[in-house]
Amino acid sequence: MFKILAKINKAILPSYSKQRIDLAKATKLQKAIIAWRYFVTIHALEKKQK
Repeated sequence: MFKILAKINKAILPSYSKQRIDLAKATKLQKAIIAWRYFVTIHALEKKQK
């Protein structure tokens, strides 16, 4: 499930690392998107290792 979400995130959500966004200056929405992508990525990797 998380692998599918990770692919959807990659296709739909913006990549702030490529935009070199400063986390201190990020809006709440940008921080929420970053946190969501992090959450999904970590869980997708954990499922892959098991």
